[in-house]
Amino acid sequence: MAAPLDLVTTDRSVGSTRLARLIREVAHLGGAPGQAAEPDRRPAYRALAHTVRGLILDGRIALRTRVPAERDLAAALGMSRTTVTAAYDLLREDGFLESRRGSGTWTLLPPGAGPNVSGGWLLPSQPGNSDVAIDLSCASFGMPGELMAEVLAESAPTIASLTSNTGYYHAGWPELRELIAERYAERGLPTTPDQIVITSGAQHANVLALGLLCGPGDRVVVESPTYPNSLEAMRRARLRPVPVPMGEDGIESDVLVAQLRQTAPRVAYLIPDFQNPTGALMSAERRAEAADAARAAGTWIVNDETISEMALDVPAPVPFPASVSRASAEQVISVGSMSKSHWGGLRIGWIRTTPRMAIELAGQRVAMDMAGSVLDQILAAALLRRGWGIVEQRREQLRRRRAALEAALAAELPGWSWRRPPGGLSLWVDLGEPSSSELAGRAAAFGVRLVGGPQFGVDPGTFEHRLRIPYTQPEETLRDAVRRLAAAFRCEAALPPVPEENRWVA
Repeated sequence: MAAPLDLVTTDRSVGSTRLARLIREVAHLGGAPGQAAEPDRRPAYRALAHTVRGLILDGRIALRTRVPAERDLAAALGMSRTTVTAAYDLLREDGFLESRRGSGTWTLLPPGAGPNVSGGWLLPSQPGNSDVAIDLSCASFGMPGELMAEVLAESAPTIASLTSNTGYYHAGWPELRELIAERYAERGLPTTPDQIVITSGAQHANVLALGLLCGPGDRVVVESPTYPNSLEAMRRARLRPVPVPMGEDGIESDVLVAQLRQTAPRVAYLIPDFQNPTGALMSAERRAEAADAARAAGTWIVNDETISEMALDVPAPVPFPASVSRASAEQVISVGSMSKSHWGGLRIGWIRTTPRMAIELAGQRVAMDMAGSVLDQILAAALLRRGWGIVEQRREQLRRRRAALEAALAAELPGWSWRRPPGGLSLWVDLGEPSSSELAGRAAAFGVRLVGGPQFGVDPGTFEHRLRIPYTQPEETLRDAVRRLAAAFRCEAALPPVPEENRWVA
Protein backbone atom coordinates (compact mmCIF):
# COMPACT_ATOMS: atom_id res chain seq x y z
CA MET A 1 0.00 0.00 0.00
CA ALA A 2 1.27 3.46 -0.81
CA ALA A 3 2.61 5.67 1.95
CA PRO A 4 0.22 8.33 3.27
CA LEU A 5 0.86 11.78 1.92
CA ASP A 6 1.96 13.21 5.24
CA LEU A 7 4.88 10.75 5.22
CA VAL A 8 5.94 11.60 1.69
CA THR A 9 8.95 13.78 1.10
CA THR A 10 8.61 16.58 -1.42
CA ASP A 11 11.72 15.80 -3.45
CA ARG A 12 9.80 13.77 -6.06
CA SER A 13 7.92 15.72 -8.66
CA VAL A 14 7.33 15.57 -12.40
CA GLY A 15 7.06 18.81 -14.34
CA SER A 16 4.37 19.56 -16.88
CA THR A 17 6.80 19.53 -19.82
CA ARG A 18 8.23 16.12 -18.96
CA LEU A 19 4.84 14.59 -18.19
CA ALA A 20 3.46 15.89 -21.47
CA ARG A 21 6.43 14.34 -23.30
CA LEU A 22 5.86 10.98 -21.62
CA ILE A 23 2.14 11.09 -22.44
CA ARG A 24 2.86 11.82 -26.11
CA GLU A 25 5.46 9.02 -26.27
CA VAL A 26 3.03 6.43 -24.90
CA ALA A 27 0.12 7.69 -27.00
CA HIS A 28 2.12 7.13 -30.19
CA LEU A 29 3.30 3.60 -29.34
CA GLY A 30 1.89 0.67 -31.29
CA GLY A 31 0.94 -2.76 -29.99
CA ALA A 32 3.05 -5.67 -31.20
CA PRO A 33 6.34 -4.85 -32.94
CA GLY A 34 5.85 -3.32 -36.36
CA GLN A 35 2.21 -2.42 -35.80
CA ALA A 36 0.92 1.14 -36.01
CA ALA A 37 -0.89 2.58 -33.04
CA GLU A 38 -4.63 2.09 -33.08
CA PRO A 39 -6.55 5.36 -32.85
CA ASP A 40 -7.94 5.84 -29.35
CA ARG A 41 -11.72 6.21 -29.68
CA ARG A 42 -12.38 6.88 -26.00
CA PRO A 43 -13.31 10.36 -24.75
CA ALA A 44 -10.18 12.51 -24.47
CA TYR A 45 -10.24 12.62 -20.66
CA ARG A 46 -10.51 8.80 -20.41
CA ALA A 47 -7.69 8.31 -22.91
CA LEU A 48 -5.52 10.73 -20.93
CA ALA A 49 -6.33 8.99 -17.62
CA HIS A 50 -5.55 5.60 -19.19
CA THR A 51 -2.16 6.84 -20.40
CA VAL A 52 -1.19 8.36 -17.04
CA ARG A 53 -2.32 5.18 -15.27
CA GLY A 54 -0.05 3.16 -17.56
CA LEU A 55 2.90 5.46 -16.85
CA ILE A 56 2.42 4.91 -13.11
CA LEU A 57 2.10 1.14 -13.45
CA ASP A 58 5.16 1.01 -15.71
CA GLY A 59 7.34 2.96 -13.29
CA ARG A 60 7.83 5.84 -15.73
CA ILE A 61 6.29 8.02 -13.02
CA ALA A 62 7.38 6.82 -9.59
CA LEU A 63 4.93 6.40 -6.74
CA ARG A 64 4.62 9.29 -4.28
CA THR A 65 5.54 11.77 -7.03
CA ARG A 66 3.83 15.14 -7.20
CA VAL A 67 2.21 15.74 -10.60
CA PRO A 68 1.72 19.18 -12.16
CA ALA A 69 -1.41 21.25 -11.62
CA GLU A 70 -4.23 20.71 -14.10
CA ARG A 71 -3.77 24.08 -15.76
CA ASP A 72 -0.02 23.55 -16.26
CA LEU A 73 -0.45 20.10 -17.80
CA ALA A 74 -3.30 21.36 -19.99
CA ALA A 75 -1.07 24.11 -21.35
CA ALA A 76 1.81 21.68 -21.98
CA LEU A 77 -0.48 19.24 -23.81
CA GLY A 78 -2.50 21.86 -25.68
CA MET A 79 -5.70 20.47 -24.12
CA SER A 80 -8.52 22.17 -22.31
CA ARG A 81 -8.22 22.39 -18.55
CA THR A 82 -11.63 20.72 -18.30
CA THR A 83 -10.26 17.60 -20.03
CA VAL A 84 -7.24 17.37 -17.73
CA THR A 85 -9.36 18.00 -14.63
CA ALA A 86 -11.75 15.21 -15.65
CA ALA A 87 -8.79 12.86 -16.20
CA TYR A 88 -7.34 13.70 -12.77
CA ASP A 89 -10.77 13.15 -11.19
CA LEU A 90 -10.99 9.72 -12.81
CA LEU A 91 -7.49 8.82 -11.63
CA ARG A 92 -8.37 9.91 -8.10
CA GLU A 93 -11.54 7.85 -8.24
CA ASP A 94 -9.56 4.79 -9.38
CA GLY A 95 -6.94 5.27 -6.65
CA PHE A 96 -3.97 6.37 -8.79
CA LEU A 97 -3.88 9.98 -7.57
CA GLU A 98 -4.54 11.63 -4.23
CA SER A 99 -4.83 15.35 -3.54
CA ARG A 100 -4.71 17.37 -0.36
CA ARG A 101 -5.17 21.10 -0.02
CA GLY A 102 -1.80 22.78 0.21
CA SER A 103 0.13 19.59 -0.65
CA GLY A 104 -0.68 19.14 -4.32
CA THR A 105 -1.58 15.94 -6.14
CA TRP A 106 0.49 12.77 -5.78
CA THR A 107 0.72 9.40 -7.49
CA LEU A 108 -0.07 6.18 -5.66
CA LEU A 109 -1.57 2.76 -6.33
CA PRO A 110 -5.00 1.60 -5.24
CA PRO A 111 -5.13 -1.10 -2.52
CA GLY A 112 -4.69 -4.54 -4.05
CA ALA A 113 -3.10 -3.21 -7.24
CA GLY A 114 -0.45 -5.91 -6.97
CA PRO A 115 2.03 -7.28 -4.46
CA ASN A 116 5.80 -6.98 -4.60
CA VAL A 117 6.93 -9.90 -2.46
CA SER A 118 10.38 -9.19 -1.09
CA GLY A 119 12.64 -12.19 -1.31
CA GLY A 120 10.38 -14.09 -3.67
CA TRP A 121 12.91 -14.25 -6.48
CA LEU A 122 13.93 -17.78 -5.52
CA LEU A 123 10.61 -19.59 -5.46
CA PRO A 124 10.59 -22.73 -3.30
CA SER A 125 9.25 -25.99 -4.66
CA GLN A 126 5.59 -26.36 -3.79
CA PRO A 127 3.82 -29.66 -3.05
CA GLY A 128 1.90 -30.68 -6.12
CA ASN A 129 4.03 -28.55 -8.43
CA SER A 130 6.30 -31.35 -9.61
CA ASP A 131 5.09 -30.74 -13.16
CA VAL A 132 6.57 -27.22 -13.27
CA ALA A 133 9.36 -28.01 -15.67
CA ILE A 134 9.71 -25.12 -18.14
CA ASP A 135 11.61 -22.56 -16.09
CA LEU A 136 11.11 -19.01 -17.38
CA SER A 137 12.22 -17.48 -14.10
CA CYS A 138 15.93 -17.70 -14.93
CA ALA A 139 17.67 -16.17 -17.94
CA SER A 140 20.73 -18.36 -18.28
CA PHE A 141 22.36 -21.21 -20.22
CA GLY A 142 23.78 -24.58 -19.43
CA MET A 143 27.18 -25.67 -20.72
CA PRO A 144 28.00 -28.55 -23.09
CA GLY A 145 29.20 -31.50 -21.02
CA GLU A 146 31.91 -32.38 -23.54
CA LEU A 147 33.45 -28.93 -23.23
CA MET A 148 33.51 -29.09 -19.44
CA ALA A 149 35.06 -32.56 -19.54
CA GLU A 150 37.86 -31.25 -21.77
CA VAL A 151 38.47 -28.27 -19.51
CA LEU A 152 38.55 -30.46 -16.41
CA ALA A 153 41.14 -32.77 -17.98
CA GLU A 154 43.21 -29.81 -19.19
CA SER A 155 43.16 -28.17 -15.74
CA ALA A 156 43.93 -31.24 -13.64
CA PRO A 157 47.75 -30.81 -13.62
CA THR A 158 47.47 -27.15 -12.58
CA ILE A 159 45.05 -28.01 -9.79
CA ALA A 160 47.30 -30.83 -8.56
CA SER A 161 50.34 -28.53 -8.51
CA LEU A 162 48.58 -26.09 -6.15
CA THR A 163 47.48 -28.45 -3.42
CA SER A 164 50.70 -27.94 -1.47
CA ASN A 165 49.89 -24.28 -0.77
CA THR A 166 47.01 -22.68 1.15
CA GLY A 167 44.86 -21.97 -1.93
CA TYR A 168 43.89 -18.49 -0.70
CA TYR A 169 44.01 -15.78 -3.36
CA HIS A 170 42.13 -12.86 -1.84
CA ALA A 171 42.02 -10.83 -5.06
CA GLY A 172 41.79 -13.89 -7.27
CA TRP A 173 43.85 -16.44 -9.20
CA PRO A 174 46.58 -14.35 -10.95
CA GLU A 175 46.19 -15.90 -14.41
CA LEU A 176 42.42 -15.32 -14.38
CA ARG A 177 42.93 -11.67 -13.41
CA GLU A 178 45.33 -11.31 -16.34
CA LEU A 179 42.90 -12.86 -18.81
CA ILE A 180 40.03 -10.64 -17.69
CA ALA A 181 42.26 -7.56 -17.89
CA GLU A 182 43.20 -8.58 -21.45
CA ARG A 183 39.52 -8.88 -22.37
CA TYR A 184 38.88 -5.32 -21.19
CA ALA A 185 41.79 -4.13 -23.32
CA GLU A 186 40.36 -5.96 -26.35
CA ARG A 187 37.04 -4.15 -25.79
CA GLY A 188 38.72 -0.73 -25.71
CA LEU A 189 39.47 -0.18 -22.01
CA PRO A 190 43.15 -0.57 -21.03
CA THR A 191 43.26 -2.53 -17.79
CA THR A 192 45.96 -4.11 -15.64
CA PRO A 193 45.53 -7.24 -13.48
CA ASP A 194 45.87 -5.19 -10.28
CA GLN A 195 42.58 -3.48 -11.20
CA ILE A 196 40.69 -6.80 -11.10
CA VAL A 197 39.22 -8.57 -8.06
CA ILE A 198 37.70 -12.02 -8.68
CA THR A 199 34.41 -12.72 -6.89
CA SER A 200 31.95 -15.57 -6.53
CA GLY A 201 29.67 -14.26 -9.26
CA ALA A 202 28.36 -10.80 -10.12
CA GLN A 203 25.93 -10.71 -7.19
CA HIS A 204 28.83 -11.21 -4.77
CA ALA A 205 30.66 -8.39 -6.56
CA ASN A 206 27.67 -6.07 -6.17
CA VAL A 207 27.38 -6.88 -2.47
CA LEU A 208 31.10 -6.23 -1.96
CA ALA A 209 30.97 -2.88 -3.73
CA LEU A 210 27.84 -1.73 -1.91
CA GLY A 211 29.27 -2.89 1.41
CA LEU A 212 32.44 -0.86 0.91
CA LEU A 213 30.77 2.30 -0.38
CA CYS A 214 27.53 2.45 1.63
CA GLY A 215 26.23 2.23 5.17
CA PRO A 216 22.75 1.62 6.59
CA GLY A 217 20.32 4.34 5.57
CA ASP A 218 22.31 5.49 2.54
CA ARG A 219 20.43 6.07 -0.69
CA VAL A 220 21.22 4.15 -3.88
CA VAL A 221 19.82 5.28 -7.23
CA VAL A 222 18.53 2.37 -9.31
CA GLU A 223 16.87 2.01 -12.67
CA SER A 224 13.17 1.24 -12.58
CA PRO A 225 12.69 -1.62 -13.34
CA THR A 226 15.92 -3.36 -12.35
CA TYR A 227 17.44 -6.71 -11.35
CA PRO A 228 15.54 -8.10 -8.31
CA ASN A 229 18.48 -9.77 -6.57
CA SER A 230 20.38 -6.48 -6.46
CA LEU A 231 17.33 -4.76 -4.97
CA GLU A 232 17.07 -7.47 -2.35
CA ALA A 233 20.77 -7.09 -1.47
CA MET A 234 20.21 -3.36 -0.94
CA ARG A 235 17.21 -3.93 1.28
CA ARG A 236 19.05 -6.50 3.39
CA ALA A 237 21.90 -4.00 3.84
CA ARG A 238 19.26 -1.44 4.96
CA LEU A 239 20.00 0.82 2.02
CA ARG A 240 17.29 2.98 0.45
CA PRO A 241 16.79 2.40 -3.29
CA VAL A 242 15.71 5.52 -5.20
CA PRO A 243 14.00 4.55 -8.49
CA VAL A 244 14.62 6.42 -11.75
CA PRO A 245 12.49 5.41 -14.76
CA MET A 246 13.88 3.76 -17.87
CA GLY A 247 13.52 5.08 -21.41
CA GLU A 248 14.08 3.26 -24.68
CA ASP A 249 17.78 4.22 -24.70
CA GLY A 250 18.53 3.89 -21.01
CA ILE A 251 17.80 5.61 -17.74
CA GLU A 252 15.97 8.96 -17.95
CA SER A 253 18.87 11.43 -17.71
CA ASP A 254 16.88 14.43 -16.53
CA VAL A 255 15.32 12.50 -13.66
CA LEU A 256 18.67 10.93 -12.77
CA VAL A 257 20.38 14.32 -12.63
CA ALA A 258 17.59 15.69 -10.43
CA GLN A 259 17.79 12.72 -8.04
CA LEU A 260 21.57 12.98 -7.80
CA ARG A 261 21.26 16.65 -6.86
CA GLN A 262 18.36 16.25 -4.45
CA THR A 263 19.07 12.98 -2.63
CA ALA A 264 22.91 12.84 -2.65
CA PRO A 265 23.04 9.05 -3.08
CA ARG A 266 26.24 7.21 -2.28
CA VAL A 267 25.89 4.92 -5.31
CA ALA A 268 24.02 4.73 -8.60
CA TYR A 269 23.54 1.09 -9.62
CA LEU A 270 23.17 0.94 -13.42
CA ILE A 271 22.93 -1.78 -16.07
CA PRO A 272 23.73 0.22 -19.23
CA ASP A 273 24.27 -2.73 -21.60
CA PHE A 274 21.05 -4.63 -22.51
CA GLN A 275 19.46 -3.75 -19.20
CA ASN A 276 17.81 -6.45 -17.14
CA PRO A 277 14.82 -6.76 -17.62
CA THR A 278 14.08 -4.22 -20.40
CA GLY A 279 17.00 -5.04 -22.73
CA ALA A 280 17.60 -1.30 -23.28
CA LEU A 281 21.04 -0.17 -24.44
CA MET A 282 22.06 3.15 -22.89
CA SER A 283 23.04 5.68 -25.54
CA ALA A 284 26.47 7.32 -25.54
CA GLU A 285 24.86 10.66 -24.69
CA ARG A 286 23.08 9.28 -21.64
CA ARG A 287 26.22 7.50 -20.46
CA ALA A 288 28.15 10.77 -20.52
CA GLU A 289 25.33 12.66 -18.78
CA ALA A 290 25.02 10.01 -16.07
CA ALA A 291 28.75 9.80 -15.42
CA ASP A 292 29.25 13.59 -15.32
CA ALA A 293 26.25 14.09 -13.02
CA ALA A 294 27.45 11.33 -10.68
CA ARG A 295 30.91 12.86 -10.50
CA ALA A 296 29.48 16.28 -9.72
CA ALA A 297 27.35 14.78 -6.93
CA GLY A 298 30.19 12.69 -5.48
CA THR A 299 28.25 9.51 -6.31
CA TRP A 300 29.91 6.23 -7.30
CA ILE A 301 28.49 4.30 -10.26
CA VAL A 302 28.34 0.52 -9.91
CA ASN A 303 28.20 -0.54 -13.55
CA ASP A 304 26.74 -4.05 -13.88
CA GLU A 305 27.92 -5.45 -17.21
CA THR A 306 26.89 -9.07 -16.67
CA ILE A 307 25.03 -9.15 -20.01
CA SER A 308 27.37 -6.88 -22.01
CA GLU A 309 28.60 -9.69 -24.27
CA MET A 310 25.07 -10.58 -25.40
CA ALA A 311 24.90 -8.10 -28.32
CA LEU A 312 22.50 -9.42 -30.97
CA ASP A 313 21.58 -6.61 -33.36
CA VAL A 314 24.34 -4.08 -32.63
CA PRO A 315 28.12 -4.24 -32.18
CA ALA A 316 29.21 -5.16 -28.67
CA PRO A 317 29.29 -1.91 -26.64
CA VAL A 318 32.57 -0.58 -25.35
CA PRO A 319 32.89 -0.74 -21.55
CA PHE A 320 31.10 2.09 -19.74
CA PRO A 321 34.29 3.70 -18.31
CA ALA A 322 35.76 3.91 -21.85
CA SER A 323 32.74 5.85 -23.11
CA VAL A 324 32.90 8.70 -20.56
CA SER A 325 35.51 11.27 -19.54
CA ARG A 326 38.59 10.04 -17.71
CA ALA A 327 37.69 12.04 -14.60
CA SER A 328 34.17 10.57 -14.47
CA ALA A 329 35.47 7.06 -15.17
CA GLU A 330 37.44 7.14 -11.92
CA GLN A 331 34.14 6.93 -10.01
CA VAL A 332 32.90 3.89 -11.95
CA ILE A 333 33.19 0.38 -10.53
CA SER A 334 32.44 -2.27 -13.17
CA VAL A 335 31.01 -5.67 -12.28
CA GLY A 336 31.22 -8.60 -14.69
CA SER A 337 30.51 -12.31 -14.74
CA MET A 338 30.91 -15.54 -16.72
CA SER A 339 27.42 -16.69 -15.72
CA LYS A 340 25.75 -15.60 -18.96
CA SER A 341 28.67 -15.93 -21.36
CA HIS A 342 29.81 -19.36 -20.15
CA TRP A 343 28.15 -21.09 -17.19
CA GLY A 344 26.58 -19.89 -13.95
CA GLY A 345 27.71 -23.01 -12.12
CA LEU A 346 31.29 -21.78 -12.10
CA ARG A 347 30.33 -18.80 -9.87
CA ILE A 348 32.96 -16.55 -11.40
CA GLY A 349 32.51 -12.80 -11.33
CA TRP A 350 34.80 -9.82 -10.99
CA ILE A 351 35.17 -6.16 -10.18
CA ARG A 352 37.20 -3.73 -12.30
CA THR A 353 38.23 -0.55 -10.51
CA THR A 354 41.31 1.46 -9.58
CA PRO A 355 44.27 -0.47 -8.09
CA ARG A 356 43.76 1.23 -4.73
CA MET A 357 40.06 0.42 -4.63
CA ALA A 358 40.85 -3.17 -5.68
CA ILE A 359 43.03 -3.57 -2.59
CA GLU A 360 40.22 -2.23 -0.37
CA LEU A 361 37.69 -4.58 -1.96
CA ALA A 362 39.99 -7.58 -1.55
CA GLY A 363 40.29 -6.68 2.13
CA GLN A 364 36.52 -6.32 2.36
CA ARG A 365 35.92 -9.83 1.01
CA VAL A 366 38.26 -11.42 3.59
CA ALA A 367 35.62 -10.73 6.25
CA MET A 368 32.97 -12.46 4.10
CA ASP A 369 34.52 -15.60 2.62
CA MET A 370 38.33 -15.22 2.77
CA ALA A 371 38.77 -16.04 -0.93
CA GLY A 372 37.00 -17.66 -3.85
CA SER A 373 37.30 -21.25 -4.98
CA VAL A 374 40.62 -21.61 -6.77
CA LEU A 375 39.30 -24.72 -8.54
CA ASP A 376 36.55 -22.70 -10.23
CA GLN A 377 39.00 -19.96 -11.13
CA ILE A 378 41.42 -22.37 -12.79
CA LEU A 379 38.56 -23.86 -14.83
CA ALA A 380 37.42 -20.37 -15.76
CA ALA A 381 40.92 -19.44 -16.92
CA ALA A 382 41.05 -22.57 -19.08
CA LEU A 383 37.76 -21.59 -20.69
CA LEU A 384 38.94 -18.03 -21.39
CA ARG A 385 42.20 -19.28 -22.93
CA ARG A 386 40.05 -20.99 -25.57
CA GLY A 387 38.84 -17.61 -26.74
CA TRP A 388 35.35 -16.17 -26.97
CA GLY A 389 33.96 -18.45 -29.66
CA ILE A 390 31.42 -19.85 -27.21
CA VAL A 391 30.01 -16.33 -26.82
CA GLU A 392 29.36 -16.02 -30.55
CA GLN A 393 27.63 -19.41 -30.45
CA ARG A 394 25.47 -18.09 -27.63
CA ARG A 395 24.56 -15.04 -29.71
CA GLU A 396 23.52 -17.15 -32.69
CA GLN A 397 21.37 -19.33 -30.43
CA LEU A 398 19.78 -16.27 -28.85
CA ARG A 399 18.88 -14.70 -32.21
CA ARG A 400 17.06 -17.88 -33.27
CA ARG A 401 15.37 -18.34 -29.93
CA ARG A 402 14.29 -14.70 -29.68
CA ALA A 403 12.67 -15.00 -33.13
CA ALA A 404 10.90 -18.21 -32.09
CA LEU A 405 9.59 -16.63 -28.88
CA GLU A 406 8.35 -13.51 -30.68
CA ALA A 407 6.59 -15.57 -33.35
CA ALA A 408 4.92 -17.77 -30.73
CA LEU A 409 3.76 -14.79 -28.66
CA ALA A 410 2.38 -13.00 -31.73
CA ALA A 411 0.42 -16.10 -32.73
CA GLU A 412 -0.85 -17.21 -29.32
CA LEU A 413 -1.15 -13.91 -27.43
CA PRO A 414 -1.68 -11.11 -29.97
CA GLY A 415 -2.80 -8.68 -27.26
CA TRP A 416 0.65 -8.73 -25.63
CA SER A 417 3.28 -6.26 -26.82
CA TRP A 418 7.00 -5.58 -26.43
CA ARG A 419 9.98 -3.79 -27.92
CA ARG A 420 12.56 -6.06 -29.48
CA PRO A 421 15.77 -5.50 -27.48
CA PRO A 422 19.06 -5.06 -29.39
CA GLY A 423 20.66 -7.63 -27.11
CA GLY A 424 20.32 -9.40 -23.81
CA LEU A 425 18.45 -12.51 -22.80
CA SER A 426 14.75 -11.70 -22.46
CA LEU A 427 11.68 -9.78 -23.60
CA TRP A 428 9.95 -7.28 -21.30
CA VAL A 429 6.36 -7.98 -22.27
CA ASP A 430 3.31 -5.79 -21.69
CA LEU A 431 0.30 -8.01 -20.91
CA GLY A 432 -2.19 -5.23 -21.57
CA GLU A 433 -3.69 -5.65 -18.09
CA PRO A 434 -2.32 -5.71 -14.50
CA SER A 435 -2.34 -9.49 -14.06
CA SER A 436 1.34 -10.42 -13.91
CA SER A 437 1.49 -11.77 -10.35
CA GLU A 438 -1.76 -13.67 -10.76
CA LEU A 439 -0.56 -15.16 -14.04
CA ALA A 440 2.78 -16.18 -12.50
CA GLY A 441 0.92 -18.04 -9.76
CA ARG A 442 -1.52 -19.69 -12.18
CA ALA A 443 1.13 -20.70 -14.71
CA ALA A 444 2.57 -23.34 -12.35
CA ALA A 445 -0.51 -25.50 -12.92
CA PHE A 446 0.26 -25.32 -16.64
CA GLY A 447 3.87 -26.45 -16.29
CA VAL A 448 5.60 -23.05 -16.50
CA ARG A 449 7.54 -21.19 -13.83
CA LEU A 450 7.49 -17.37 -13.98
CA VAL A 451 8.39 -14.33 -11.92
CA GLY A 452 5.85 -11.51 -11.97
CA GLY A 453 6.74 -8.00 -13.12
CA PRO A 454 6.45 -6.40 -9.64
CA GLN A 455 9.60 -8.27 -8.55
CA PHE A 456 11.58 -5.88 -10.77
CA GLY A 457 10.23 -2.70 -9.18
CA VAL A 458 11.18 -0.67 -6.13
CA ASP A 459 7.66 0.56 -5.45
CA PRO A 460 5.13 -2.15 -4.51
CA GLY A 461 2.60 -2.89 -7.23
CA THR A 462 4.42 -1.35 -10.16
CA PHE A 463 4.95 -3.42 -13.33
CA GLU A 464 1.89 -5.59 -12.65
CA HIS A 465 1.18 -5.52 -16.38
CA ARG A 466 4.73 -6.62 -17.26
CA LEU A 467 6.40 -10.01 -17.53
CA ARG A 468 10.01 -10.86 -18.24
CA ILE A 469 10.23 -13.84 -20.58
CA PRO A 470 13.76 -15.16 -21.24
CA TYR A 471 14.61 -16.65 -24.65
CA THR A 472 17.52 -18.76 -23.45
CA GLN A 473 15.80 -22.13 -23.90
CA PRO A 474 15.45 -24.22 -27.10
CA GLU A 475 12.94 -23.03 -29.69
CA GLU A 476 10.52 -25.91 -29.24
CA THR A 477 10.54 -25.48 -25.46
CA LEU A 478 9.75 -21.78 -25.88
CA ARG A 479 6.86 -22.54 -28.23
CA ASP A 480 5.48 -25.06 -25.74
CA ALA A 481 5.89 -22.56 -22.89
CA VAL A 482 3.97 -19.86 -24.79
CA ARG A 483 1.17 -22.31 -25.61
CA ARG A 484 0.87 -23.09 -21.91
CA LEU A 485 1.07 -19.41 -20.95
CA ALA A 486 -1.74 -18.62 -23.38
CA ALA A 487 -3.92 -21.30 -21.78
CA ALA A 488 -3.11 -19.97 -18.29
CA PHE A 489 -3.83 -16.40 -19.40
CA ARG A 490 -7.22 -17.47 -20.78
CA CYS A 491 -7.90 -19.55 -17.63
CA GLU A 492 -8.34 -22.76 -19.57
CA ALA A 493 -8.02 -26.22 -18.02
CA ALA A 494 -4.50 -27.14 -17.00
CA LEU A 495 -2.42 -28.81 -19.68
CA PRO A 496 -0.69 -32.20 -19.30
CA PRO A 497 2.71 -32.32 -17.59
CA VAL A 498 5.73 -31.30 -19.61
CA PRO A 499 7.51 -34.33 -21.13
CA GLU A 500 10.72 -35.30 -19.39
CA GLU A 501 12.84 -34.43 -22.44
CA ASN A 502 11.63 -30.81 -22.29
CA ARG A 503 12.58 -30.28 -18.66
CA TRP A 504 15.21 -27.68 -18.02
CA VAL A 505 16.93 -26.89 -14.77
CA ALA A 506 18.30 -23.40 -14.05
